[in-house]
Amino acid sequence: MKIICVGRNYIKHIKELNNEIPKDPIIFTKPDTSLLLKNKDFYYPDFSSEIHYEVELIIKISREGKKIPLNFSKRYYNQIAIGIDFTARDLKINAQKKGLPWTISKGFDNSAPISKFNSLKKYDDIQNINFSLKRNDKVVQKSNSNKMIYKVDFLINYISNFIHLKVGDIIFTGTPEGVGKINKGDNLKAYIEDEKLLDFNIK
Repeated sequence: MKIICVGRNYIKHIKELNNEIPKDPIIFTKPDTSLLLKNKDFYYPDFSSEIHYEVELIIKISREGKKIPLNFSKRYYNQIAIGIDFTARDLKINAQKKGLPWTISKGFDNSAPISKFNSLKKYDDIQNINFSLKRNDKVVQKSNSNKMIYKVDFLINYISNFIHLKVGDIIFTGTPEGVGKINKGDNLKAYIEDEKLLDFNIK
């Protein structure tokens, strides 16, 4: 099982971090050890003082495929979840300044809390889904999948030209604006539409 992530897929998030809009999707990966399941507590690591939350919609690959044509992409996924791409922002910025890879800042243990998966049959359109994140019961991120720069079907097509997709692989589709730092004692809740799917504490 692979965890494939998309960076800079929402305009306002790109602007809040003073980044450039990419000409092509920015793709990175997390190891399976980054998964945090069943609303387990997240323990703040000792190697960073600047862990940021980034809420994202996640799709699960349901069929094996490579070089998937764009018009066939929707056949390759049928479930959706919500997750958080925890980022050690201090480590990432330091690596970028030196022109070095920033894998550790994204792929550390438990850096990918995810919810249970729902059938896409619950939703009318993958590109019109509201989602949000609350930190200590205050909404900090809120958006709709229609604001993605690169839509889900295109991402399936694009990624599969480089990476063979297999059943069970998951794709983090990018975060909207509002990212920020977590602290010990925080509680995070994430929603798809009005359904709470994540609810866990920072220790």
